Amino acid sequence: MNEIVLYALLATTITWLLTALGSATVLFFKSPNTKILNLMLGFASGVMIAASFWSLLQPAIERAEAISKTPSYVIATLGFLSGAIFMWISDKAVCFTQKKLRNAKPDEKLNRIIMLILSITLHNIPEGLAVGVAFGALRGQEISLESITGAATIAIGIALQNFPEGAAVSLPLRREGYSRLKSFSLGQASGMVEPIAGVLGAILVVYIEQLLPFALSFAAGAMILVAVHELIPECQQNQNEQPYFATMGIILGFATMMFLDVMLG
Repeated sequence: MNEIVLYALLATTITWLLTALGSATVLFFKSPNTKILNLMLGFASGVMIAASFWSLLQPAIERAEAISKTPSYVIATLGFLSGAIFMWISDKAVCFTQKKLRNAKPDEKLNRIIMLILSITLHNIPEGLAVGVAFGALRGQEISLESITGAATIAIGIALQNFPEGAAVSLPLRREGYSRLKSFSLGQASGMVEPIAGVLGAILVVYIEQLLPFALSFAAGAMILVAVHELIPECQQNQNEQPYFATMGIILGFATMMFLDVMLG
């Protein structure tokens, strides 16, 4: 069991490092390649949508049928909706805080910076939980390359979309007049919550088995909302110039995740 928690810690540390790598673009470039970032966001959203079913919802239903007296479809549906509602409430909390800061107006530049970092940091919590829960689902299984592929691919998808998120924090900070080093430091710090959330998610499902089906469904709901509400619209910003570039990234990401999960079971 401790081994599973360590795997979750390692995976979410990697997702954090990709945030740091994205933040590091401020050290070398004035602005990142928008076309490449859109492709990465599209690919990541495709991976996350596919992973939400094959790596989270499907195992949640199977586990619920095996260990719970409550119908599996009830647990999966409630967990999925709870994850989406959690992300929606989180977004509303950010918007509410933003309005409060705007009304106070002590320092508009500082307000923008606080909201930028807060929104990305809050966004990273369910992502870390999703990775941790996915690894926690390995409880009772023989640890092998095949068994960890599903959890690992979720981590890869989240890591890929963390790269542009890191850049999305550090580059605006640089434009606001912060030094390159400080912009990088604040940008990578937004991803530090992922290892914490990942370990917490893994520990919960490892030691409280009955929680696993709900937790897997919860993570799926959070991931779907993030992918549909944030990643897909973001990657389609240059749709007029490149109408299918980011869309093909979504298709490729979905197909890749589906291929790996179905092939490796």
